Amino acid sequence: MGDGAPDRGDGGGHGPADLERHRAELTGHCYRMLGSGFEAEDAVQETLVKAWRSLDRYDPGRASLRTWLFGIATNVCLDMLRGPQRRARAMDLAPAAAPGTGLGAPLPEERWVLPVPDGRVLPADPAEQAVARETVRLAFVAALQRLPPRQRAVLILRDVLRWRAAEVSVLLGVSVAAVNSALQRARAVLPAPPDGSSGEAGGEVDEELLGRYVDAFERYDVETLVALLHEDATMSMPPYTWWLRGRESVRAVMLAAGAPCGGSWLVPAGRANGAAAFGQYQEGRPFALLLVETSGGLVTGTTTYLGDRLFPLFALPMSSAPPLRTSG
Repeated sequence: MGDGAPDRGDGGGHGPADLERHRAELTGHCYRMLGSGFEAEDAVQETLVKAWRSLDRYDPGRASLRTWLFGIATNVCLDMLRGPQRRARAMDLAPAAAPGTGLGAPLPEERWVLPVPDGRVLPADPAEQAVARETVRLAFVAALQRLPPRQRAVLILRDVLRWRAAEVSVLLGVSVAAVNSALQRARAVLPAPPDGSSGEAGGEVDEELLGRYVDAFERYDVETLVALLHEDATMSMPPYTWWLRGRESVRAVMLAAGAPCGGSWLVPAGRANGAAAFGQYQEGRPFALLLVETSGGLVTGTTTYLGDRLFPLFALPMSSAPPLRTSG
């Protein structure tokens, strides 16, 4: 990613290992297309199976192995995107709720942009990770879902992966003019892809801030927790479209709620979509996967995916003992 061309001298590798080494990059591509870590992994698995079965017909003189695999993966994703509904975040589906507003009815899983562990979608090269991390953030992936599937594919290939228009035209089987037209329409809907310059410096996690957040969360210390939030911080809880914007709204809700999450604890789960991820447990059982986004020394947003569905994806245990705490 970021080298301006899809070909990297893959040659004609014809073994499973040659296919497997492209898994993370393919998963990132499929995730941007589909908005679900589960579906992305299914798409990549189907891609690799199809590639393995077709290796005898692969011609390295026409395309690198990487380019060929991306072509298969893109078509698999386009086949999976034939349904009418698109995935989204809560803020794409409803206005911010006022404190005291009920949660409403939950939406099914297929309506939500779901998170994915960074390690499954980011390139191994640290120099490429900052840019790649920005392009899997929840807000950007959700914005991609607003595009028709083929426009989405064109924008990802051209503006995220930096393929040339001629290469995209071959991959999609359309003219260069059609690629350029689709890209122009897609750019009219979406802002430019993130360039890695936002967020924490160098893409590093603010461990000190997260430590204070976890401590306040586990003690249900509302005032300390709210003090760590940006004034425009958001809080959402899929599968509900209910969400909040603003430090004061979050404070009002937490004070009025009667500590429903009191006694919870958090288990670190690495990074997901460029954010810090935690498994939240209540009474030893999985309760939710929590994503905490930070910037400029403050928490800018939290997304709480209720339920245990995502725990295996993040290698989180299905039971957990509470952390030991020292007094004082």
